[in-house]
Amino acid sequence: QVQLVESGGGLVQAGGSLRLSCAASGRTFSSYGMGWFRQAPGKEREFVAAISLSGGRTYYADSVKGRFTIARDNAKNTVYLQMNSLQSLDTAVYYCATKDRVGSYYYLSQYDSWGQGTQVTVSS
Repeated sequence: QVQLVESGGGLVQAGGSLRLSCAASGRTFSSYGMGWFRQAPGKEREFVAAISLSGGRTYYADSVKGRFTIARDNAKNTVYLQMNSLQSLDTAVYYCATKDRVGSYYYLSQYDSWGQGTQVTVSS
């Protein structure tokens, strides 16, 4: 079982930046892929970004491509999400999750352990 703790959320003005962190414990961090998802009020949880075990491959939702960057530091058991040029549409609770299963990184059903989430609010 993996425990995940997100941090770094907050209130930011449109056009600003935030960096989210997700610290993992309980298993060898480099043995699974990692993803970020988000959920806005009244909406379903959606894919944001993901990264492979070694960090060599990354995946992004079209809505964040070019603005967000996912990275991982396996020595620190942490995955990051750098968010630039934030927009009001980015307001949501952001969750990190582990991916053990073979399959697409884009689908929520492929992920196993989840963090508690961190709130990101972008004011216009």
